[in-house]
Amino acid sequence: MPRFALKVEYHGKPFAGWQRQKDLPSVQGAIEDALSRLEPGAHTIAAAGRTDTGVHGLGQVAHCDLQKDWDPFRLSEALNYHLKPAPVAILDCAGVDEDWHARFSAIERQYLFRILMRRAPATHDAGQVWQINHELDVAAMQEAADHLIGNHDFTTFRSSICQAASPQKTLDELRIETVQGLSGPEVHFHVRARSFLHNQVRSFVGTLERVGAGSWEPLDVKHALEACDRSACGPVCPGHGLYLARVGYPDDPFS
Repeated sequence: MPRFALKVEYHGKPFAGWQRQKDLPSVQGAIEDALSRLEPGAHTIAAAGRTDTGVHGLGQVAHCDLQKDWDPFRLSEALNYHLKPAPVAILDCAGVDEDWHARFSAIERQYLFRILMRRAPATHDAGQVWQINHELDVAAMQEAADHLIGNHDFTTFRSSICQAASPQKTLDELRIETVQGLSGPEVHFHVRARSFLHNQVRSFVGTLERVGAGSWEPLDVKHALEACDRSACGPVCPGHGLYLARVGYPDDPFS
């Protein structure tokens, strides 16, 4: 059966996450329903990562197996037609080998988290940023974040329902910057690793926000990491500011 890689963009607000769930809307379910319009029958797609409720996708990657050897451009166009009006778009499509896997072939995942700093309620960016009404000390947050770079036991920043076999992960990048967004000043977190624990990025951001607000010192983050205790983590921030930005492969199927 021909296998196709799909690069997917989506707004997470209407969905109970990526993964198909009974009686709840999901991104996976929306794409599988669109596939069934093209080739009748049940379809199961696999993704590079399962995003939670409200989390967005800029460059999620999934793969599907079909009976027909579709032209990739025609497949993406047909899927986008049948995905309407769901806020899901197939940005690119490529034929791949039958042993290529969106999850297991990936060597890197990059996330973006957006914080909007303003007092007035967000209108255009509502549901796409975590809004706070105070300024953040980005330099202090970066100092704290530097303690998290490298290979560590990330138990402190791991959800209690995480199903990963080990809390040991290598964090390659956690870069924080201030940008001027359309709705006001934003703080962006750029986070990169081969793989992540459940709620790891949101735990990082919620904890680092406490540093930026002055409630924690940068060294407190190092102590929290070393505690290997979930209770040492700061607040877990909401999912609607989080984006799966990019998935990396040894040979990019979309290049």
